[in-house]
Amino acid sequence: MKFGKEFVSQMVPEWEEAYLDYNSLKSLLKDLVHFQQSKTPPPMASTPDGSVLKRRASLYRAFSGLTSRHRDSPKAKEDEEILVSEDGADGRYLQTFVTVSDEERGYEVKFFNRLDDEFNKVVSFYKKKVTQVVEEADELSRQMDALIALRLKVDNPMVDFGDGSYSVVHPTNGRRPGGQGQHMDVIEEVVMMEDEEREENEPKTRIQKANGGIQGFKPPQLDILEHVKINVTPETPVSTLKGILNCETQDFSFSKKELRKAEGQMKQAFNEFYQKLRLLKSYCFLNQLAFSKILKKHDKITSRNASKVHLNMMEKSYLGTCDDVTRLIERVEATFIKHFANGNHRKGMKTLRPRARKEKHRSTFFLGLFSGCSIALVVAIIVLIHARGLLKSEGRSQYMENIFPLYSLFGFIVLHMTVFSANIYYWRRYRVNYSFIFGFKAGTELGYRQSFLMSSGIAVLALAGVLSNLDMEMDPSTQSFRALTELVPLGLVIVVLGIMLCPFNIIYRSTRHFLIQCVVHCVCAPLYKVTLPDFFFADQLTSQVQAFRSLEFYVCYYGWGDFKRRSHNCLDSHVYRTFYFVVAIIPYWIRSLQCLRRLIEEKDGMQGLNGLKYFSTIVAVAMRTSFDMNKGITWKILAMTSSIVATVVSTYWDIVIDWGLLRRDSENRWLRDKLLIPSKSVYFAAMVLNVLLRLAWMQSVLGFREAPFIHRTALVAIVACLEIIRRGIWNFFRLENEHLNNVGKYRAFKSVPLPFSYYHDEGKSI
Repeated sequence: MKFGKEFVSQMVPEWEEAYLDYNSLKSLLKDLVHFQQSKTPPPMASTPDGSVLKRRASLYRAFSGLTSRHRDSPKAKEDEEILVSEDGADGRYLQTFVTVSDEERGYEVKFFNRLDDEFNKVVSFYKKKVTQVVEEADELSRQMDALIALRLKVDNPMVDFGDGSYSVVHPTNGRRPGGQGQHMDVIEEVVMMEDEEREENEPKTRIQKANGGIQGFKPPQLDILEHVKINVTPETPVSTLKGILNCETQDFSFSKKELRKAEGQMKQAFNEFYQKLRLLKSYCFLNQLAFSKILKKHDKITSRNASKVHLNMMEKSYLGTCDDVTRLIERVEATFIKHFANGNHRKGMKTLRPRARKEKHRSTFFLGLFSGCSIALVVAIIVLIHARGLLKSEGRSQYMENIFPLYSLFGFIVLHMTVFSANIYYWRRYRVNYSFIFGFKAGTELGYRQSFLMSSGIAVLALAGVLSNLDMEMDPSTQSFRALTELVPLGLVIVVLGIMLCPFNIIYRSTRHFLIQCVVHCVCAPLYKVTLPDFFFADQLTSQVQAFRSLEFYVCYYGWGDFKRRSHNCLDSHVYRTFYFVVAIIPYWIRSLQCLRRLIEEKDGMQGLNGLKYFSTIVAVAMRTSFDMNKGITWKILAMTSSIVATVVSTYWDIVIDWGLLRRDSENRWLRDKLLIPSKSVYFAAMVLNVLLRLAWMQSVLGFREAPFIHRTALVAIVACLEIIRRGIWNFFRLENEHLNNVGKYRAFKSVPLPFSYYHDEGKSI
């Protein structure tokens, strides 16, 4: 792989604009090459295949290569013409050309001026980020002081915190009977830390920048807990309600439960901080390497040694001399291993540097197996339907009214998972950092293969169930198994739910746990703080209204319907009709409550408008459902009017707000300034498809309730599938817009809540 592609592949996506613009510098060198080629005298003779020209070019290159042998000469031509200096005003590095005599020098002036700007941009960004991580290190040091003091307080309650001094019982002779010995390891590690720091003659101060270096942690002041508030209570619906009712009190019991939660938060904070340091170190190295590569490419083109003075400048710059990041990495590793891995270096480094997920051959094998089985089952079902003439049989309507809605649930799930697999594939292809955006733990995020593997597995189960229902009805001898075959769809639902709720570490447990957590947060909205995964998942639910109605049909069909004879009277039940109305509104109601919570917390008026958008959709769904049940011209007019309003508002919000498109003054007309997909036509096609697929859900209002050779239930399922496809298109561009917003603000790391907050005696935070 060429360096330019390797350079791009190793960039932090959110910092892409802060890296050296290697491609633009390379294009300037290409302009210089084209100029040199235009000035090269034509060959004296040439054969039809141009061999003489190639030979003369190779001889010229060989002769030019001889000049590189004298690169270390103090009288090199470039050293006389190019000077590098640091401007004292703002620390920027400037190139000065002593002599610029010809047009070729003009190309080099343009190249080196651009190189100046890029290098100064990199140095400025790196200096800013180093300053931030040093400040974060200082805060982490303060948090560690409080954590160690909390450990001492919890594990040894006899320690005196009154006057700031303490007495430490030595671990070799201070073990008390009755189980006190197991708590002395905390005190022992504090003593060991003091001894090590005395041996190193380091001042007992927090991690801070002093005299160009990073110092170590100081031993904890034991009265520190008098000035700290412990923030380890997890957010739950109960805690939210207590906060609303102002009945939450601060508990100063310093229990072991609080200690373990504080340790967990600090461990996560150290882990996230360490990843930031690693990427910052990689940023420094990659830019230095890119700077060196582009200079060597310049030397190769011009047959001169301009890289010598520039590389010396780079080594003396802040980018080459600052070692704060390296020292911080060493201190974080030592602290994490000692305090969070019990001194086990391998265990600590395994946590700090998790291995990337490896693609397993068995995943690819089973993916191919299930995909092939799915295709084979589809073909078998089509052949069976054609052989038995089921489309023209008398039981066609009975089957479509009773069995088809049961299996269509799996169709909706499989389609949604398949579309999401495609989303993951294109997010990776266009370097959208979906793992960071969703907040997945490193190494646990699913790839498109794993997602498609699960969807194909569910497809095999569902299609096999469909085939069993059709096949067992062919032979008269199997009529006694009618009740068993009718229970196949219910058994499949139980299997899928069982896999979803399985507590064992199989079938991507971390992803299933993440999904269940999102479901709980959505159900309990607005009692949980709304994060992007929560409202993104709730948006997915709004496209699965028909799936919720299928679940309701399961309850009715197997609860009080006569499933043995494939008959039901669900539509005659007042309870069923009420829930048929309610389940369609629930997803939009959840999103409305989430918008209300964000409006209150973030004070963002756009969230209020977003909530009104979902409320308009609720009205449209209610009117449309009422029209389906009651008919009548009045309900039709109300349903059509509310649907048109909701469609227009939702379409505008999708394209303008969620996707960030239709910018009139953008560099890309009617799009955004920044686009990940090179072809602009893709964005216009997506906007048109979004409008058309939004209109598809109005088919029941507009009167298209029957179609030739298509049953009404099949038509409803097709419209539901179109909505799922629209949601899949929305998913890609929604996350692309979120990614570009993170890029614009250089947000590459999530903020981790810290367990302690400091305050003065008067109660003010510091």
